[in-house]
Amino acid sequence: MITDQIADMLTRIRNAHMAKHPTVSVAASNTKKSILGVLESEGYIAGVEELEETANKKQFKIKLRYDRRGEPAIRDINRLSKPGRRVYLNKDSIPQNKGGLGIYVVSTSKGMLTDRQAREQGVGGELICSVF
Repeated sequence: MITDQIADMLTRIRNAHMAKHPTVSVAASNTKKSILGVLESEGYIAGVEELEETANKKQFKIKLRYDRRGEPAIRDINRLSKPGRRVYLNKDSIPQNKGGLGIYVVSTSKGMLTDRQAREQGVGGELICSVF
């Protein structure tokens, strides 16, 4: 049994990129759907497709994005807030990732947002992961 489903999803994405796979499948949940929506809107993944239920388990098929040279769009993806240690920041404390080149995914009262969107909307929240 996996205790941190988000960390498992991020690890699957990281491993699939290292192996140059075009897609990767992960178990579906609303939180993962929100995170993947942010990654897709920021251009880090090519798309997300919801697969039909198999044995009462829904899955997402994530289409990974690569550049012309075959380099992955995601160079670094890390889980920040963990079940044993949650990381919450207010709107003024949300940092920039790699000087604004990367993003932080922040879970706010207005949904999953990038660090930039959270600062613009004036909301803080839980730092989910960093992507570069």
